[in-house]
Amino acid sequence: MIYRFDGKEPVMGKMTYVSETATVIGDVQIGNDCYIGHGAILRGDYGRIVIGSETAIEEGAIIHAPPNDICLIGNGVIIGHGAIIHSKKIGDGALIGMGAILSIRSEIGNGSIVAEGAIVRLGEQIGDDIMIAGNPARKIRGVNQKDREWWLYSKKLYVDLAHKYLRLGMERVSP
Repeated sequence: MIYRFDGKEPVMGKMTYVSETATVIGDVQIGNDCYIGHGAILRGDYGRIVIGSETAIEEGAIIHAPPNDICLIGNGVIIGHGAIIHSKKIGDGALIGMGAILSIRSEIGNGSIVAEGAIVRLGEQIGDDIMIAGNPARKIRGVNQKDREWWLYSKKLYVDLAHKYLRLGMERVSP
């Protein structure tokens, strides 16, 4: 469901799929070739959300901009199932694991990986190309070539899935 709120309406890029069961509210801009999964919630009600191209927001993820601020999500980002995003910025090519929490005004660098279930604290800044995990999240290691190859595979998988949903649509089946 896509909603206008407080005079602001979501804007979707070309070849971007937004599930009928996702909720996108207000001041939200989504780039081209994105996948917004089933049950995802993007609340641009008192802040702005800007999502780059070729980004996947998986099922059940929640994204909410800080008050009177922006939540900027780069190009080619993957946000895992059930993640909670209240961050100020997620850099290009970052991967946010399932169930991770990015607290208010936190920042994740380009190419970095936030492991499943990790908690990034209020205002914390994570650099480029590192993997973090735990509660509170801490650096585990640098991002390696195997990580990058997995990310490229996953990104393509979601871009292709978005295009397939747009091409085929979904058909309700009665029991």
